[in-house]
Amino acid sequence: MYAIIIGGGKVGYYLAKVLIQKGYEVALIERDKDKEAQFSAEFEDSFLLGDGCDPEILEEAGVNRADILIAVTGDDQDNLVACEMALRHFKVPRVIARVMDPRNQKIYQKMGIELTVNATQTIANLIEQEVLAQEIIPLLALRRGEIEIVEITVPNTSPVIGQPVRELALPPHCVLAALLRGELIILPRGDTIFFPNDHILILTSMDNVEELKKLFYE
Repeated sequence: MYAIIIGGGKVGYYLAKVLIQKGYEVALIERDKDKEAQFSAEFEDSFLLGDGCDPEILEEAGVNRADILIAVTGDDQDNLVACEMALRHFKVPRVIARVMDPRNQKIYQKMGIELTVNATQTIANLIEQEVLAQEIIPLLALRRGEIEIVEITVPNTSPVIGQPVRELALPPHCVLAALLRGELIILPRGDTIFFPNDHILILTSMDNVEELKKLFYE
């Protein structure tokens, strides 16, 4: 899979590293010249300096063969323009946009950009859900809310500590996507062991929340 990421802030930077670690082909586009030296050294040919709203830059990045474009700059207008151009002009099959101002959410949807990441709305949802007892945190809704990416922090008393991933009895329709340990991003394998304070990212139906609580906290 080939992914183009527009925006080299913290979100774009770490997303690029995760996808590359997973074996994806990635192009990271960032227009801040101050980051050119660092990103060129870290990402080599996967980094392009330029404006992700510029069709020439997108073409240079190979947008015509991209499977997905993800716009995560700090500007809603830039994210919207980049995704709209990718969808309408370059026919990229999937786009995901970061939404900075929740009031712009409907504009994205009207333009056909249904996959969005809205940090403000996520925090509001956490408050409404009381952060699911401060145990399981929903990060991103997919397929109109049918599926979510959730974060679970392994407490010191969790029964999964010391247990390998292969022995973890996840509920049906759950996928263990990544494990964050300090600054490390770990792609779980069968022999990966859980440690206290690991942050686990799981793709799941929210119907599985109670089972996940029992698995990690009881």
